[in-house]
Amino acid sequence: MKLSIIAVSLICSSLLVAQTEKPYVSEVWVADNGDGSYKNPIIYSDYSDPDVVRVGDDYYMTASSFNATPGLPILHSKDMVNWKLINHALPLQVPLETFNIPQHGNGVWAPAIRYHKGEIYIYWGDPDFGIYMVKTKDPYGVWDEPVLVMEGKGLIDPCPLFDDNGDAYLVHAYAGSRAGVKSLLSVNKINPEGTKVLDPGIHVFDGHENHPTVEGSKFYKRNGYYYIFAPAGGVTTGWQLVLRSKNIYGPYEEKVVLEQGKTKINGPHQGAWVDTLDGESWFYHFQDVGPIGRIVHLQPMIWENDWPVMGKDLDGNGIGEPVMSHKKPNVGEIYPIETPVETDDFTGFNIGLQWQWNANNNVVWHAKLPGNDYLRLFSIKVPENEPNLWMVPNLLLQKFPAPNFTAETKITLQPEEAESGKTAGLIIMGMDYATLSISHDEKGFFIKQTEAIDAIKGTEEKVNDQNRIKSNSAYFKVEVSGPHSICQFYYSENGKKFRKIGKPFKAREGKWIGAKIGLFSVSTQEAKRGGYADIDYFNILK
Repeated sequence: MKLSIIAVSLICSSLLVAQTEKPYVSEVWVADNGDGSYKNPIIYSDYSDPDVVRVGDDYYMTASSFNATPGLPILHSKDMVNWKLINHALPLQVPLETFNIPQHGNGVWAPAIRYHKGEIYIYWGDPDFGIYMVKTKDPYGVWDEPVLVMEGKGLIDPCPLFDDNGDAYLVHAYAGSRAGVKSLLSVNKINPEGTKVLDPGIHVFDGHENHPTVEGSKFYKRNGYYYIFAPAGGVTTGWQLVLRSKNIYGPYEEKVVLEQGKTKINGPHQGAWVDTLDGESWFYHFQDVGPIGRIVHLQPMIWENDWPVMGKDLDGNGIGEPVMSHKKPNVGEIYPIETPVETDDFTGFNIGLQWQWNANNNVVWHAKLPGNDYLRLFSIKVPENEPNLWMVPNLLLQKFPAPNFTAETKITLQPEEAESGKTAGLIIMGMDYATLSISHDEKGFFIKQTEAIDAIKGTEEKVNDQNRIKSNSAYFKVEVSGPHSICQFYYSENGKKFRKIGKPFKAREGKWIGAKIGLFSVSTQEAKRGGYADIDYFNILK
């Protein structure tokens, strides 16, 4: 019993510190203008398919995480504009044996987050296994184990509705790549606990004629109407559709409520209707911007004749268009500016929440010992017959934080007994990728800049440039700039004078995700076992 009390006390203490520490403010993107207004996007990072729920005066966001672990990021806000990454609801992807190997583009698709009877629920569709759910009473703590609510291929974009009469339902869409059909929305009845589907379901909307690729469904009830918010028309070019009916199975009326129009915000759709305590309505959605991924916008929203009106109707056609800036939501107080963390000085008990692995984490990939102000990445052998790093699980990555930024790190390579074959470095990861790394051979240590174009297709990694250095330690830098995310690498032996190396690299998105930046430490199959790299820090700067 004493041990349990101590453990609980430690957890509570750590959570208290986490919630009272000084807010992190990014150097490269801040949405809060500091004058009572905000600018879009509110998060300039790949929080794809965002959904948000209010619990009292707290707001919680989650997003798709696909193959990356930990998955299902949990962000918290008090004012709907300033967000902090506080947790992940899914430490490991299930089934474990499947996701121990990189599964690019698979895994957690388009989640829905809801609050019901004192617990926060998240539902998501895995296109290969079915619809899962996790829940918790404490979003900062450990979430329950995933429950497979509905088994099947191609079942995606689920959202529950806990009706006021005690009944519960689930709306979902279909992935054509697995189900053989798409552009359909179906409703199933589920048990009141939300853990099991009770019937085969009924199709309630067919978008083939007017709303192709209708998906991303979200369920709501207001003024006696059942609402399904659903994007259509495709990720980069589509619009936000809203359906309503007095009967949960329809027939549903339809209305397009948000479109690009004459704005620069392509494909504004798929997100969350959220209200404040005072009854203001707001809508979160994403915008696909290529290498950076799907970034998060916030639109003002009102109701007219029981239909939502989003953004501003700039061209007078009755359909809202996204705004680039607006007065902040009225939440009754002014809260400090805060952004999701990017920089990591590795002084904490563990690595920062911004980091995700390329597959389920193995405990032997890294060490972060209490009191040590560095991260140790062990030299893990690349899987046999892999021509590049695409299918390497132990890549430690985070999202691009803005269209323009610089990343800096210091890496020290300890090959131990190996004469060659150990490499560690900085990586820009996507379907194409580029690296800047430190490696070694019988003559000593050297820096190399590499790239793998069409890495997803198995092309070999190519060395663009290579230089000898005097020690086993080096400073690395990459500058990312412009609408096409052009990346230029630099290195230094003393941390003061940096030298350009290699050639500019155009970042490319991953499978359904934006490009990522991060760290790796690998070994060839032939090299002697052992070896590691120590990372002093990872800084995101202007």
